[in-house]
Amino acid sequence: MSISWSSIEGAIELGLLYALMALGVYITFRILDFPDLTVDGSFTTGGAIAAVMISNDFSPWLACLAAMGGGMLAGICTGLLHTKGKINGLLSGILMMIALYSINLRILGGAPNKSIMGMDSPFSGEHVMVIIIIVVLLFKIMLDLFMKTDIGLALRATGDNKRMIRSFGANTDVTTIVGVSLSNGLVALSGAFIAQQAGFADITMGIGMIVIGLASVIIGEAILGARKVFWATLAAVVGSIIYRIVVAVALEVPWFDTSDMKLITAVIVIIALVFPSLRRSMKQKKLARRRMQELMQSTGHQTTTKGGM
Repeated sequence: MSISWSSIEGAIELGLLYALMALGVYITFRILDFPDLTVDGSFTTGGAIAAVMISNDFSPWLACLAAMGGGMLAGICTGLLHTKGKINGLLSGILMMIALYSINLRILGGAPNKSIMGMDSPFSGEHVMVIIIIVVLLFKIMLDLFMKTDIGLALRATGDNKRMIRSFGANTDVTTIVGVSLSNGLVALSGAFIAQQAGFADITMGIGMIVIGLASVIIGEAILGARKVFWATLAAVVGSIIYRIVVAVALEVPWFDTSDMKLITAVIVIIALVFPSLRRSMKQKKLARRRMQELMQSTGHQTTTKGGM
């Protein structure tokens, strides 16, 4: 089995594009502790809006901003269903994801996909990687700065302890809606970039995105940790890149086909979830053994001292 540098480079490029989606998943699952399945629908929404606008001769960057706005609107709807409609968070996301399937079909004009192959795009130039790195770093830094603002701190506190932050007079409904909206905006932006990179938007392009986002966040945290927001957001970006590289390497294995992508994703997520637990368990066992040895040595020393007396 051998993998070329071009495959690795392509995996890094894809990882960076999906990193925006991973940052969005990080906001809901890690900061808000909100199981938001809207992601599978809003990712497609972003790709569909971008594809339709670009095919109608709009600027690709303007199409990306519109896609982000569409994703934020979807997030607001999910947040309202949960906070004002008093619907369970998981069910709110599922309901919005189902609704978005029909909405996305409407955006695409009733067709299951929309081609923008050969049209103007940030990914048609020579310095594609540089542009992608700048965009991802820009949004990462903006997210880091946002989390240091009053509303960003309230957002983090809402995820940690809703009851406590309410006692300080904060409106947790507003912070939840803002967080879910921002999350889906980043997810939709990622979908817009992926559609431009692939040259088309498809109604099924968002299926399984939540799992990929979670895998990226978990892998990144296992490597870099998540002590501070700066490291947590960086971990999401790094995790997304590593995930794509692992998938690219796995697809080079002779008995794996491109149709096995979902299976590979599931295996990577299982390993990413199990590994930290196993590592913690091993550390606890090692610590317990060390304490037992220290206790035995201490008991033996006391016995020897008494015997000598």
